[in-house]
Amino acid sequence: MHELAIIEGVLDAVTERLPDAKISCVRLEIGALSGVVADSLQFCFELATEGTSLQGASLEITQTPGRCRCRTCGSEFEPAGQILLCSCGSADADVLSGQELKIASVKVA
Repeated sequence: MHELAIIEGVLDAVTERLPDAKISCVRLEIGALSGVVADSLQFCFELATEGTSLQGASLEITQTPGRCRCRTCGSEFEPAGQILLCSCGSADADVLSGQELKIASVKVA
């Protein structure tokens, strides 16, 4: 489960930047094509924050859509799921957005 490692990285980044702060909320932006499962992140967040300055904090996740450009026909499209298939039938596409995973903001109590 790589979501646990992701959450541990998020917690490390937040506590490194705000070592003495009581955190009430962490907001993440996750791209639809990132391969990260939001429900798994929520579960891991609750486990990983126990006994830390983030215990009791909420995790808010915003999923950003994926956007691709077909190398065959040149059109831009939003893929349906993880398969980057253009309406022209080509699977040869560049990902323009949707692979991001970032800490959007942190709310201090």
